[in-house]
Amino acid sequence: MINRPRRLRSSATIRALVRETRLSPEQLIYPLFVCEGEGVRREIASMPGCFNFSIDKLVGEVQRAKEAGIRSIVVFGVPDLKDAEGSQAYAEDGITQRAIRAVKREVRDVLVVADNCLCEYTDHGHCGVIKDGEVLNDPSLELLARTAVSQAEAGADIIAPSNMMDGFVAAIRSALDAAGFNQIPIMSYAVKYASGFYGPFREAAQSTPQFGDRRGYQMDPANVREGLKEAELDLEQGADILMVKPAMPYLDVIRAVRERFDVPVAAYQVSGEYAMIKAAAIKGWIDEARVVAESLTAIRRAGADMILTYFAVDVAKGID
Repeated sequence: MINRPRRLRSSATIRALVRETRLSPEQLIYPLFVCEGEGVRREIASMPGCFNFSIDKLVGEVQRAKEAGIRSIVVFGVPDLKDAEGSQAYAEDGITQRAIRAVKREVRDVLVVADNCLCEYTDHGHCGVIKDGEVLNDPSLELLARTAVSQAEAGADIIAPSNMMDGFVAAIRSALDAAGFNQIPIMSYAVKYASGFYGPFREAAQSTPQFGDRRGYQMDPANVREGLKEAELDLEQGADILMVKPAMPYLDVIRAVRERFDVPVAAYQVSGEYAMIKAAAIKGWIDEARVVAESLTAIRRAGADMILTYFAVDVAKGID
């Protein structure tokens, strides 16, 4: 007898019936960049189709995303004023705080994730306090904790610390609890690699380091066991969701985290991944919709329960 697996591939209907991995809009989180001003919708050169939005335009974009079926966003602030300690990150009237308030006020039933880091807000572009050219770990924790509380006060539904300082989850969890926000989950960028795939994001967020790089606190791309250690530490400190970043080059890491820990796992399809697909599609070298769906399905298949992706709205409009 001949074994005939093709029987279950013979039509679109039967393929959908037996499909092992599902992709739905509810699993996607839409990253958005918010800047100062009014009426601003400024395209990011290295990320065609992505924009820096002023708050008024951001609200409209979130409404558009919701209508497409996207129910979760993550907000990155791009302030006009930056200083050595990133004070706009935790200012009550900071750009991110005002944006969160506006979205929660104007668009119902959308979950707002607040990225918690300092690099977009510091004049040196690093994720913490600098002294003698070094990023200081423990003094940075206090500022990150203040940022988390201010984001929660503004109405953020989830705090997502992305800075990779040692003890950052514990500091943020303690501060949130002390301020009465013990119900706010933490989505930790637990396994964040020092990646070359972040380049377009740094243009979008104006967060390129003014000296050195971030390899002293973000992870070496060669390491998997270290990532599992980072994830375990973050869980012990109070993380509710673990994230792996970037996604496609680290599918093995997503799988390792999924198999080791029984908590929700997120993966970030980062700006460089987006830009490469967009550039090849613009050249006519690939079918964009097909490649996007395939790449996101691969991330889900590796074990991610949710995916942060700049393609979220386009995918939600045409998932097949």
